Parts: sequence; C-alpha cells; structure tokens
Amino acid sequence: MKKSKPIFKLFFIIIGLALIFWSLISPDIPLSEIKKKYTNASSKFVAIQGMNVHYRDEGEGPVYVLLHGTAASLHTWDKWTKELSKNYRVIRLDLPAYGLTGPHPQKKYQLDDYRIFLEEFFNKLEINELMIAGNSLGGAIGWYYSSFHQDQVSQLHLLNPGGFSTKNKPLVIKLAKIPVLNKILRYVTPRSFIKMNLKEVYYDESKLSNKKIETYRDLILRENNRQSFIDRAYIKAIDHTNRLKLIYTPTLILWGKQDAWIPVYNAKLFDELLPNSEIVIMDKTGHIPMEESPIKSLEIVKKFINKNK
Repeated sequence: MKKSKPIFKLFFIIIGLALIFWSLISPDIPLSEIKKKYTNASSKFVAIQGMNVHYRDEGEGPVYVLLHGTAASLHTWDKWTKELSKNYRVIRLDLPAYGLTGPHPQKKYQLDDYRIFLEEFFNKLEINELMIAGNSLGGAIGWYYSSFHQDQVSQLHLLNPGGFSTKNKPLVIKLAKIPVLNKILRYVTPRSFIKMNLKEVYYDESKLSNKKIETYRDLILRENNRQSFIDRAYIKAIDHTNRLKLIYTPTLILWGKQDAWIPVYNAKLFDELLPNSEIVIMDKTGHIPMEESPIKSLEIVKKFINKNK
C-alpha cells in the first residue's frame, strides 16, 4: 500500500493543476455577441477573400485611410477620427487577423497578401486617390502598398512603422512561437496579461484607461483571433525594405522616442531609403503615438499635410 501513495499524490497534483488551468481559461467571444458592442452607425462590412471585413466610413472630403498595428483594431484611431472627420472622409478598418474582421481563411498574412487585400478593398469602395496613415504593422502595410501605387497615394504618414528586422521581439510574439506555451496563450489570456503588454507600448502608463484595456481584450478574444495571432507569429517575414526607394510620395516618419517594440533608430533607416521623407521624433511617447498623444501627434500630421498639398 505504501508504494501506491506517490501515485495518488501525483494524481491529485495533476487534477489540481487541471482545475487551476480550467479556471484561468478565457473563452472566445462569439462574433455575434462582440458585434453588438463594437459596431455603430458608421460601421460597415464588405465581403473580401472569404472574410466579412469590418470598417468605418466617417466624414466627407479627401479620403484618409488609417491602418492599425499588431493585435490592435480600428479603435486605435478613435481620437484622430473624431477630429479628422470634420474635414476628411476617414476610412479605418479591422485588418485580416484582427478586430471584427478576424482570421483570413487561408492564413494569408504576408505583406504582399495585405497589399492584394487592400487593392480589393479600395476597388470595392471605388477609392482612386487617398492618403494613408499606418502604425506598426499598419505602417509596414502602408508603405509597401504605396510602393506599388504611386499614382493613388498622395501622402504617406508612418507612425513607428514596421519593416526592418529587430533583435528584441516583444514578449507576446516570442511566446506565440513557442510550442505548448502558445497553446496556453491561445486559451489563457487574463486581463492582467493584456494590461502588461499595453504598458510596453505606452510610455506614460497613466494614459492607459480601463476602457482601452477592455477594448483590446474583447477584440483579442473575438472567436479565433488568438489563433490568428499565433499563425501570424509563425509567418516567416520577408524583407521588402528595398522597395522604400521607389516611394516618391511625400512621407512623414513620426516616431515615439521611447518605443519599446521598434527602436527609434529605425526612423533613420526609413529616412535614408525614402526619397521624399521627413522625420519627427516625439519625446515621452511610446509605440502608439495616436493613442498615447493623439492631440500632439495629429498636430504634427496636419502640419505635414498642409505643407505638402
């Protein structure tokens, strides 16, 4: 009988760990449920490549398209849109893999896939001329798209854009690439984990509101979005930065000096290759200037727009 005690102990330990894991599981939020909370009168949907793409179309005037970054959504541009829609037709969308749009059915997440996706999106909306602003991943998509469409994109505004490889990947992206751990990440996503990652992209944590944390978490929990995040992490990045030299569009490179995800030094790398660019570095600002410092960052953008009309 004594020899069997360790087996019983191990059994109860396993049961205990399983119960703890079960209690931590964050279930996916059904799309039908999350739509009720995150759509409004400006929300629209368009069918592209097997996805029902969520976007918002607000205001009148020249078209200004806003592209969000990794794990974000069109809500990252809320404060900019409120001001810009007074003078522009502002179009922002949940890119494939994110927000209400959700996963691409064929897991097409390379830059060239996003370029083709945007071509279809703009064709559907019959948009022939536009300005683009993009942050992080959205910045990379923006400049890559522009390199193919010089006649369509009148101005390009890059906020802490991706494109050049970096040694220090964000922790959440590292975890998404690790077998077993990424399975836990797929099902266990506590609010504290979302808050921790958002603190990395903000310089001033006091500007990070509970509502903002809730929005990020809800849309990350949108059914199958966490799996999309893991799928994207496994995509082998292709270096397309040689195309930057093809972009003669007036380009603003706006960077938060205290960016913990993409080093501010990369602003210089972009400026060296872009033929018609200008750098502005914002002090005491992190990876997402349009969220953390919306008024100041938008003032800089407006000044650039007026100077390059």
